[in-house]
Amino acid sequence: MTEAEKTSTQPPLAPFREEWARLWSSLPSRWLVVTLLGLWVVLFHFLGNSTLGYVETRSLFGWFWWTHKRVADDEHGNVQWSKLLNDEEFHAWLIPLVVAVLLWVKRDEIIALTKRVCWPALGIIAAGLLLHFIGYLVQQGRLSVLGFFVGIYGFTGLFWGWAWLRLSLFPFALFVFCVPMGTGIEALTFPLRVLATKLTAVFCEVALGIDLVCDGTQISDAAGGFHFEVAAACSGIRSLTAISAMAVIYGYLTFKTFWRRSVMVAAAIPLAVIGNVFRLTLIVAAGKAFSQKAGEWVHESTLLGLAPYVPAIGGMMLLGWWLREDRKPRVPTEPMLMTGAEQKS
Repeated sequence: MTEAEKTSTQPPLAPFREEWARLWSSLPSRWLVVTLLGLWVVLFHFLGNSTLGYVETRSLFGWFWWTHKRVADDEHGNVQWSKLLNDEEFHAWLIPLVVAVLLWVKRDEIIALTKRVCWPALGIIAAGLLLHFIGYLVQQGRLSVLGFFVGIYGFTGLFWGWAWLRLSLFPFALFVFCVPMGTGIEALTFPLRVLATKLTAVFCEVALGIDLVCDGTQISDAAGGFHFEVAAACSGIRSLTAISAMAVIYGYLTFKTFWRRSVMVAAAIPLAVIGNVFRLTLIVAAGKAFSQKAGEWVHESTLLGLAPYVPAIGGMMLLGWWLREDRKPRVPTEPMLMTGAEQKS
């Protein structure tokens, strides 16, 4: 039987199982790590939440579910799944899958790592416990969620070593987006709304010649043609979250050096702001060229709602090209020596 015939007779998941077995067998003390992580989950299930006045559960996971589903509850307490899927923080449910995929992509590097006990990782575990203790004490489940993921990072690093901690840092950083913001998101969205409003007004006046009047988060045509309110949904927080996550993923998969990955992540904030200004500019331009209703149509359009990602992703790709690691060093050209006959000619 040829190799191709053997491959065709294998079950569809056979290659995945083989790769998983290869990865799993390369991890030392794996069952001890699984046991410790299981105990870590038990701790946060039975002593994870102290906000019993809001939701009657000691489980941090129960509190997490309640925090996300309450925005989608109807008057009878039933979850409206369409609202839950459209919630600005729905990405929190996808982050664990994204982290798992990123680590799976890097499985060959993980297998090749030198793995040994890393005692400084005990400090990371202690930091996770401290975050949870403070969160439990002051009834801030957000701190406990952060402490939960910090502890997982520390436990794996304790047995799999410093090289593992370095390789998995950026994927684990994505767990920050699992921390629910809730009503605290207003402290971030309002400054973003004001900033987007001012930048849009400046750009429209300088580049498009549209004279605008700004008052906080309100933007109006000086001639009275239109008036728009940059609401919380237009703050750009959703695009900021998505672009930041994309920057982490893109930087992690594209670069190997820490500083290049860090530059890519840091660039996510200005790129997200530029993207939001671009979308608001489209709304203002439509209102000026046509009418108030035209601007509102641009605002409500699902397709044009993706507008912030166009300059952001373009800028991310351009930055990635500029930071690329495969640049060929320039070879200095030697000056040409001319013979006497060539000099005379």
